Amino acid sequence: MLVPPVTDAGTVPNLRFSFCVPLSAFDNIPKQEKYIYQGDIPGSLESVSIPDPFGTRNFTHNLLGQEPIKSPGGSVRIADSTNFPVSEKISVALVEILPGALRELHWHPNNDEWLYFLSGQGRMTGFAADGTASTFDVRAGDVGYIPFCYGHYVQNTGKETLWYLEVFKSSKYADISLTQWMALTPKQIVSSNLNAGPELMDALRKEK
Repeated sequence: MLVPPVTDAGTVPNLRFSFCVPLSAFDNIPKQEKYIYQGDIPGSLESVSIPDPFGTRNFTHNLLGQEPIKSPGGSVRIADSTNFPVSEKISVALVEILPGALRELHWHPNNDEWLYFLSGQGRMTGFAADGTASTFDVRAGDVGYIPFCYGHYVQNTGKETLWYLEVFKSSKYADISLTQWMALTPKQIVSSNLNAGPELMDALRKEK
C-alpha cells in the first residue's frame, strides 16, 4: 500500500507514517513485551475469522478423530502432508502402546525423530550400525531423540497405556520395521547370514 509522504524523520514518526495515524495513537503502547497476559474471553470463531489471502487452508487437524492403524499391541495415528496439506515441513505420529507391548524394532529413512511422552512409562533403545546402543527409561513429560536412520524401539514397561508423539522435520511420515526389511530381502541371504531356520524365516512379515 502507498501512503502520503511526510517530512518527519526518526523511528517514531516513521511508525506514524506506516500506519497513517496521529502520533498520539501510540501513547499507550506497552514499554515492555507482553508475552502471557490476562485478556477478554474471545467470541465465536465466526466473529473473529480472518479470510486467508492465499485461499482456504485448514490449520488444524483432528488427530484423535481419525481412524487409527491398529495392531495387537496398540495403535498409531499419522498426520502429514497427505492428510493435513498445510503441514509441509512437519509430520507426526500419535502412538499408543498397551502394557507389556513393544513398538517393534524400526528406523525412519527421512529424518531425525523427536519423541514427547504424554502418559505412562516405558523404555527406549536406540542403536547405530556399529553396534553402539543406549537404553533409557522414560515417563510422561520426557522428551526422547533418535538420530537419522538409527534403529530403535519403545516398550511399555508400566501398567498403564503408554502414549507418545513422534515428530519429524519432513512432509511425509515414513518408517521401516526390521522384520519387514528382512522379509523383503531374499530368504537365502537372510537365512545364510543369520543361520536362521524355518521358524524364524516363516515369521517374517512383508507388511508392518
